[in-house]
Amino acid sequence: MSFIDRDPGEGIATQQINKNYQSGQIIQANATGFGAASDDFMERGIDLNEQLIRNKPATFFFRVNSDAMLGAGIHIGDILIVDRSLPASSGKVVVAVLNGEFLVRRLQIQEHSISLVPENKKYGIIQVAQLEQYSTWGIVSFVIHSL
Repeated sequence: MSFIDRDPGEGIATQQINKNYQSGQIIQANATGFGAASDDFMERGIDLNEQLIRNKPATFFFRVNSDAMLGAGIHIGDILIVDRSLPASSGKVVVAVLNGEFLVRRLQIQEHSISLVPENKKYGIIQVAQLEQYSTWGIVSFVIHSL
């Protein structure tokens, strides 16, 4: 699979994480509130590719190295699952490229403007000017966060 090999600056680290996970057997799982449906997973295991990846060729993993999206539950060290095939729309958390720098922000589209909104008050809203080089690289579909 492909990956981006560049220094992302403040936004996200571009470390590629192995996409060839092997599904493992769950030996025992006790989950309050879940009935016999969990028995199915014990029989066949949980395949994270199946659960988290909708379009494998267009899906990339990134490790976060910024606290700009704490309010959205995205922390430093988390792994973002980014799907390049999903359409960008206002309100989505995106990986954006602005003047060659990768950023993770919430996309805000208004009639004549695009803004990249952080979810941490330490950072300001970025108003994308017409002359700036901007693209939405992909949509964050899942966050893997350790406890």
